[in-house]
Amino acid sequence: MTRYLITGAGGMLGRDLQELLVGHPVTALGHAALDITNAHAVADAMAGHDVIINTAAYTRVDDAEAHEREATRVNGLGPAVLARAAAATGTRLVQVSTDYVFDGTTKSPYDENALLAPVSAYGRSKAEGERRARAEHPKGTLIVRSAWLYGQHGANFAATMLRLAAECDTLSVVDDQRGQPTWTRDLAAQIVALVESGAQSGVFHGTSSGETTWFGFARAVFEEAGLDPERIQPTDSAAFVRPAPRPAYSVLGHEAWRGIGLAPIRHWREALAEAVSVGAVAAP
Repeated sequence: MTRYLITGAGGMLGRDLQELLVGHPVTALGHAALDITNAHAVADAMAGHDVIINTAAYTRVDDAEAHEREATRVNGLGPAVLARAAAATGTRLVQVSTDYVFDGTTKSPYDENALLAPVSAYGRSKAEGERRARAEHPKGTLIVRSAWLYGQHGANFAATMLRLAAECDTLSVVDDQRGQPTWTRDLAAQIVALVESGAQSGVFHGTSSGETTWFGFARAVFEEAGLDPERIQPTDSAAFVRPAPRPAYSVLGHEAWRGIGLAPIRHWREALAEAVSVGAVAAP
């Protein structure tokens, strides 16, 4: 059996990975248990494992604008430390990355080999993590980029919409940013399938099929929860100015999956319907 080490295991994706891997040998370490920038601690934790799935990250996108050094320490240095240790032991590394490594100015889905051009501190830190991990362990690093994540085990947009539904008669949601809402359980299953496929290296886009805007996503959440979607009103990004710029277009292409004989993640709307039905999307 493949022996897994999951870092950042207390987050939405980390917890879904643990649930999916019940019955497998898994070591799940949260931030407090393992500092991924500590080479000695990483080497000790890695012993006896075949695959590391790194879900540990500095994810405070807006805070990163004022704390880029700290974001880069976790998101840039951390993957390099993990990759170096993995290369020394022949362990595969799955490095979870983000759509923020792109600038969002295109009008068609980003290819897996598209030029990295982040426009935020968070995006720059994650792009650095990709580059350094691949440089340290080119034959054994799998990059999986995802975006617009929601799930049962953490704060997320879908849950926030349901909370606000109980507090507000109407909500304004931006309709000029496009992306792919992705259930963390679907992403976890895709990562496990990637590992089990035997793939050793490469870049893959772990987002749902299809695309929508935050406005479209919010309306869908309301519809699936039995609420009136007309309570959601469209607005634009200028109404919600934030410290970190957001990519206007975050749709990612999925051709790399077909290259290893795997189908991309299913359509985002199908996943959302299931997530709501099983209680994985609920007001906090």
